Amino acid sequence: MTMPTTPAEKKIRVLIVDDSAFMCKVLQEIINSDPQLEVAGQARDGRDAVTLAESLRPDVITMDINMPHVDGLQATEMIMSQHPRPIVIVSSESREGASGTLRALELGAIDFVPKPSSGIDLDMRSVRDELTRKLKMAAKVRVVRTASRVKATSAPAPVAANGKSRVHAPAPASQNATKFPIVVIAASTGGPAAVMRVVATLPRDFSAAVLLVLHMPAAFTKQFTLQLAEISKLPVTEAQANELVQPGMIYLCPGSHHLRVSPTGKIMLDPGLRIEGYLPCANAALETVASYSRTLAIAVVLTGMGNDAAKGVKSIKANGGYVIAQDEASSVIFGMPAEAIKTGAVDEVVDLNEIGAAIERRVVKFAKPMPVGAQ
Repeated sequence: MTMPTTPAEKKIRVLIVDDSAFMCKVLQEIINSDPQLEVAGQARDGRDAVTLAESLRPDVITMDINMPHVDGLQATEMIMSQHPRPIVIVSSESREGASGTLRALELGAIDFVPKPSSGIDLDMRSVRDELTRKLKMAAKVRVVRTASRVKATSAPAPVAANGKSRVHAPAPASQNATKFPIVVIAASTGGPAAVMRVVATLPRDFSAAVLLVLHMPAAFTKQFTLQLAEISKLPVTEAQANELVQPGMIYLCPGSHHLRVSPTGKIMLDPGLRIEGYLPCANAALETVASYSRTLAIAVVLTGMGNDAAKGVKSIKANGGYVIAQDEASSVIFGMPAEAIKTGAVDEVVDLNEIGAAIERRVVKFAKPMPVGAQ
């Protein structure tokens, strides 16, 4: 008697978009070497990418940024507004590359894999595991028509002499005997666009400090600080070691460090190894804010893969703080919020568009600064 055969698992079909024939060859070899992936087609510029995205209906797209005719940003915007498919940006890690990649994430791209600085064959192969893992993850994402950029809702950001947006500098600080709410926002995959949407809603008179911890390479956080400053009503800065946390400020954790808050309310940056696979690690920030701010601590867990922040929200809750998680419907990846919800520490599960208002409602309860030791 012959045994019934099991049908072969359907492979994830990948459309490669890159104007470099060499890079297309390297990407093709990496993708086809994985038994779960296969190359569905190749496009040499954004114009071809839009056409092939419609005709081939790939499961996921790798997208370069700098290309002739129609670049990766234009192609991402057109694909996500017409025939949306999951897109993973594969581009340079230079400052210009960081800017373009972050814009693409705003426009609906799912994730990114930075090309090594030299771009040679062996270096590109060093990101093989990251690339194949992110392609598989992106293929599972339920995409929707998007490509809506976050619009500035405040006065234009100050402009420096070189014409680039200038990050707001924090106001001079002095140690005082009062505490104020500290909001820690944690995010990973899909995080840049989600964080921009939340930050854009925070009012100019916001009386809490905001700490942002995203799983983002060091080369990207400086540029992301600039882009946040363009849409924020509040001053935005990349966090500096030993600076005193102040209300009405937004601090972005550098991608190369873990961020903690000291018992005296100062920022501590640790350029250490990954903690449970994460650098930066949201748990590190949340646990120290829970200890410092206690009932004045607010944790916000946004879209992302993995379980970072789950331990931290338990600390926030145990110390009398408040926890908000993004809901599944508005998350690119529901991993981090889902893991936070499983702990039982989450007070509200909220659509992304309502998270800013949920944060503000909690902060308003503590509009009057509390004396140290009074909470």
